[in-house]
Amino acid sequence: MIRIFSGSPQMVNVPDYLDRISYSGPTAPNDKVLRALHRAHMLAVPFENLDIALGRNIVCDEASFIHKIVQQGRGGFCYELNGAFAALLRELGFKVILLSARVSRRDGSDGPDFDHLALRVDLDHPWLADVGFGDSFLEPLRLQPDAEQQQGSQKFRITSVAGSLRMEKQQGDGTWQRQYSFTLKPRTLHDFAAMCHYHQTSPQSPFTQKTICSRATPQGRITLADRKLIITRDAMRDERLLASDEEWRAALKDYFDVVL
Repeated sequence: MIRIFSGSPQMVNVPDYLDRISYSGPTAPNDKVLRALHRAHMLAVPFENLDIALGRNIVCDEASFIHKIVQQGRGGFCYELNGAFAALLRELGFKVILLSARVSRRDGSDGPDFDHLALRVDLDHPWLADVGFGDSFLEPLRLQPDAEQQQGSQKFRITSVAGSLRMEKQQGDGTWQRQYSFTLKPRTLHDFAAMCHYHQTSPQSPFTQKTICSRATPQGRITLADRKLIITRDAMRDERLLASDEEWRAALKDYFDVVL
């Protein structure tokens, strides 16, 4: 059974949320604050699907997302991370719109609608915010087609093709790879409920095929993929295989402060 919730805005305990992401700066709704909040969220809150492997149901409910991330100190996948971040931004006075995105498959085709939840934030200029796509931009992107946007050693751009927009990332050989396609049509949280259920239950979903816990660091990224621990620092990659469940749980605690 698919449980659908209205996704109506919930009151957010802003001090608790800001403490969760280790943010103590200004909170006025402007470009600089949006970039700082986005970066802080990416560095503090992991992208993870651990509840799916444990058989714990994830429902499209804003209050549940916030409780898991803020009170339980956990992370989540896109619906949870961007759903909670949208609630925080709204509570701070930002104008936020939920967007449906279609994640690019290995064969170059796009996934279905509501495959991914991203955010549009309107200030003096519109921004694409996304704290739920794993290894991606640390700060939001200007919603300005064809403008290349450098972030550290990585480069991103948004292109417009046949009535939709594409978020693309530059590869090491200089080519551009589509990450996902999206439109600017406003969505509600319950629009994503069916795909949220699908990604927890379908054998075809990437989230049922392996466990992952990953977060950005100032120098790179730390990822625990099944029992493989991957640490990237300044483009240098170190991998090691963990020998036991005990070692895996210790890595969750040491690197992500996650205790199941």
